[in-house]
Formats: sequence, C-alpha cells, structure tokens
Amino acid sequence: MEADVEAGFERTMKRLEGKWALVTGSTRGLGRTTAEWLAKEGANIVVSGRGDEPVAESVAAMQALGVNAIGIPADLSDYHEAHRLAAETFAAVPKLDILVNNAGITRDTLLLRMSEQQWDMVIQVNLKSAFNFIHALTPLMVKQKGGSIINMSSVVGLSGNTGQANYSASKAGLIALTKSVAKELGPRGIRANAIAPGFIISDMTDQLSEAVRKAWTDTIPLRRGGTPQEVANVCIFLASELSSFVSGQVIPVCGGMYT
Repeated sequence: MEADVEAGFERTMKRLEGKWALVTGSTRGLGRTTAEWLAKEGANIVVSGRGDEPVAESVAAMQALGVNAIGIPADLSDYHEAHRLAAETFAAVPKLDILVNNAGITRDTLLLRMSEQQWDMVIQVNLKSAFNFIHALTPLMVKQKGGSIINMSSVVGLSGNTGQANYSASKAGLIALTKSVAKELGPRGIRANAIAPGFIISDMTDQLSEAVRKAWTDTIPLRRGGTPQEVANVCIFLASELSSFVSGQVIPVCGGMYT
C-alpha cells in the first residue's frame, strides 16, 4: 500500500509528463545531465549531437528512464543540417514543447593571441547553432501556439572574462537573441529564457589544478562550484508550467558570483 502511494506521488510530481524536448549537445556534460533530468520529469527526448555512437548511447540512457527518445546526429553549427534535423524531428514526433540550446565550446586565449579561427569557431557553435535551431524548429511551436525555448548562456555573457573574449561575446549574443525571440514569438505563445551558469563542476573543471579551482570558488559567495543537476533544475522550471509567465529573462546559476 505504501509503495503504491509513493508511486502515485511520483507520478503526480512529474511536471513534464507527455512533453517532447529537444536538447542540443545532449550526448555529454551539461547537455546530457539536462536531458536526463527532463526525462526524469516525464519529458520525451530528442537527442542531438555529433556522432552516431554517442547519440545512440544517449538515446538508450533516456529510454532506460522510462520515456520515449530518438536521436538525430547533426553538425549543430550548420544551418542546413539544423533544418534537416528539424524535418526529421517533425516527421518522428507529434509535437515539440521544449527546445534547449545547450551546445557550446571554448577556445580560450588572450584577445591579442586569439586567431580568427578560434573566434569564428566559438561564435559558430555557441551562438549561430542557437539561431539555426530556433529558426528551424519554432515553426512547429508556432503551429502548436506554444513552447519554451531555453538558451544556455553563462555568467561571462553578463560580465565578460579575461581570456574568453570569444566565449563571452557568444554568450552575451545568446542573451540578446533570447530577449529578441521572447519579444517576437511571445504573441504566438512561445516563451524564451536564458540560463547563465557560473563555475559548474564538470569533466572540464576536473582538469584544472587545485589552485585554479580554489581561486574560482573563492570568488563565489557560497564557496563552492555548482553541479550540472542544479543547472538542470532551473531548466525544468523554465520548461514547465511553473514558469508560465516568465519570458525574456536571464537566470544566473552561480552561487552569488554575479550580483
């Protein structure tokens, strides 16, 4: 009896039951964690990323959580690839409720040492890919008269950062894109918001020296790095009806680092 009550409670607590979410860059890292936690809240997942094998592995992980999942490999920074992915998505799923633009890379160096290729690559993946997917996928949301677009920005998009001129510019551009999309598509019932993570513990930060990690955490009032799940929790909020009157906003997830 108690188990039945708990199972019933879990079912009622799934905020995204029956919704479909596409998460770019969801084969690893923050994107993978975000997709998994959306799935745990009941969302069906479209996995998007590079490489057939990583995409297939992520799809299997989502299906193991008890939801429907499909995978469509694509070069996220390529406009035509994004539109091909959109066509395949439209053919495979009945609707698209949530789009999470998470794909991102870094090519850090001081501005005067930065090559044109390092600049272009980061802008292409971090900013243009978001434009590509919004442009390709929102027609389905417009037809549905609703949807939630969540763009993964960064606190450095709000503050800038030494050695990250390309990354900071791409994430600042993503914030401006979010606000513009919110204004343009709001009348169609589509919300757009951005999340600005700070220092989040990941495979990438694990490669930093202890001294560098301490220098980072010393700048954070909570005196620790965040976890991918803590970012995913905000994504769940923005994807769900809990945020039904929230649009055009940027939510820092940074432990008070940016105030």
